[in-house]
Amino acid sequence: MQLKTLLTCGALCSDARLVPPDPTAPDAHWTVLGDPTEACLAVVARKGYVEPSTVTETLPRIKELNFDSSRKMMSTIHQLAQPIGDIQRVSFTKGAPKEVLDKCTKILDGGRVRPITPEDRSRAMKANDSYARNGLRVLGMAFRLLPKNDPQLPVALSDYSIDNIERDLVFVGLEAMQDPPRDNIEKSIAECRRAGVKIIMVTGDYGLTARAIARKIGIVDDPEVRVITGSELYSMSDEDLRAALSHEVIFARMAPEQKYRVVETLQQMGHVVAVTGDGVNDAPALKRADIGVAMGIAGTDVAKDAADMILTDDNFASIVSAIREGRAVYNNIKKVMTYVFNSNIPEAIPFLLPLFSFNFFPQMLTIMEVLLIDLGTDTVPAIALGSESPDSTVMDVPPRSRNEHLIDRKVLLRALRIGLQTTILSLACYLAFNAIESAKLGLPFTLFSQTGSNGQYEGLWRMSTSVILAAIVMCQIGIGMGLRSEQPIYRVGFLTNRPLLWGFLSELLVLFGALFIPVLNREVFQTNGITSWEIWIVLLALPFISFGLEELRKLILSRRKKI
Repeated sequence: MQLKTLLTCGALCSDARLVPPDPTAPDAHWTVLGDPTEACLAVVARKGYVEPSTVTETLPRIKELNFDSSRKMMSTIHQLAQPIGDIQRVSFTKGAPKEVLDKCTKILDGGRVRPITPEDRSRAMKANDSYARNGLRVLGMAFRLLPKNDPQLPVALSDYSIDNIERDLVFVGLEAMQDPPRDNIEKSIAECRRAGVKIIMVTGDYGLTARAIARKIGIVDDPEVRVITGSELYSMSDEDLRAALSHEVIFARMAPEQKYRVVETLQQMGHVVAVTGDGVNDAPALKRADIGVAMGIAGTDVAKDAADMILTDDNFASIVSAIREGRAVYNNIKKVMTYVFNSNIPEAIPFLLPLFSFNFFPQMLTIMEVLLIDLGTDTVPAIALGSESPDSTVMDVPPRSRNEHLIDRKVLLRALRIGLQTTILSLACYLAFNAIESAKLGLPFTLFSQTGSNGQYEGLWRMSTSVILAAIVMCQIGIGMGLRSEQPIYRVGFLTNRPLLWGFLSELLVLFGALFIPVLNREVFQTNGITSWEIWIVLLALPFISFGLEELRKLILSRRKKI
């Protein structure tokens, strides 16, 4: 009798519905419409031979007093198909055990109703706490017979309210259910913590339940972590709340406005706050957060409208993947910026040297050759560099500051360093070419120019500018490979970014086309095919030199960190 009443109460005071399997479907199974917690009540009722659809016909619902977070319970009112004397209606209530017990004046004990005692309340709460410590979600169940001639009840059904229904209840018992964490949630949370992302549980659940679940999935380490309830939060000052948020803490039995306050306080402390939620009660916090993430499957329309993003699979691991991919995209953009900016240095210095050397140096690079580098050889590798997969260490660094810019001091200094490195190598190739060709002609060291006393060597001047062009392009190949990751290349793999390899091939094809196709080298770029095999040996070594210098820098930095 007691168990049947408990199961009936859970089945009727619920908006969830079980849908039987389709006998024609090959992999047919039962499905749930509604809240998963309420679905548990329907399932356990059916297992206890209380068929929800049958009892609904016997006790049809005529009114519902919806759940709200302030009273932490809901009630439904039902019409008896066969009245018992003047009792024509009955109400069923479910909710947080303590709040339900506070509304009860009687208890169903062994099939009979008697006044509830302090010992009964204590025993029920001890059972509740025992379940909660094991991470179970617990609901208290109660009912009330509604006699037709009860002077405390209004005559009209429309006048039934929380105040006159949720009082003098008969406590029936507790129903505990497990809401198991998703697979790999512990791994995802550990990855977040490693990445410097602090996870705070803000829930409407009972404090002991919240603490047990938080411990189980790795949100907190301290077994006695502080749990702040909604009632405690009301009396806390902003300073006390900020102090609490600086340590491990769990918030339980939170009302919507309290969730909002927690988010607001974290933002005032300088944090970038993301909030996940699925219910109407989560909407204010979702709206206030820097990033509101609503559940796509279990989320309400109100939560989805308030959120910035919708998680289509309701899986926390997807958020972690998004963080990883977001960091990778941000890092890749910085790599592309560094790759593009650094080549401006060896392009600019050959233009400035003739000016500051009072024309001791001839023009070493033409405008068309600069455009060839910027718009021709660099374009495809830069795009490919932006598609680099997330680095294995991308989640091992703390979040960046909200004031950090894509083009910051670090990017500019790195581009300057690499650019100066390329400038030195390309100028060395240029001087070596002039020295070799001067020796072949039996001349003292000569810088071949387009005009002046050496104007008769215009072909060699074109070839010398071609040497600087080729040197910059060859260096960019090594630089592009070195910029892929802050890890040594043997950990990343030479062949793991195939688009970048095709980009390098396109770079070489564009270079050789500009050097050796007659129409392009004479009429467009003012280049000349390099015929010196000694220079080609040096040029072919440049990608390895540039790449080796970048790998050496990584090695030095990694050893400094170990020290």
